Amino acid sequence: MQDLRVRTKRYALRIVRLYTALPKSTEAQVLGKQVLRSGTSVAANYREASRARSDAEFISKLGIVEQELDETIMWLELLVEAEIVR
Repeated sequence: MQDLRVRTKRYALRIVRLYTALPKSTEAQVLGKQVLRSGTSVAANYREASRARSDAEFISKLGIVEQELDETIMWLELLVEAEIVR
């Protein structure tokens, strides 16, 4: 469990670095802010899940982590398909 906590935090840091490296165009910044929000919330939500009071609560909170990851993937795909990043 500790390993995933470290990995999700590293993932969030990579998302922050990606955002800061994006072009300053309106399109890049709008999509980038969406990536920043959903991508960094993965680590925050995982940390919250690790404090769950029951297995059911833990599983429920992991579902939120999974949703945020999927949303982040969609925003990243848009950045690539719009040829903002390669």
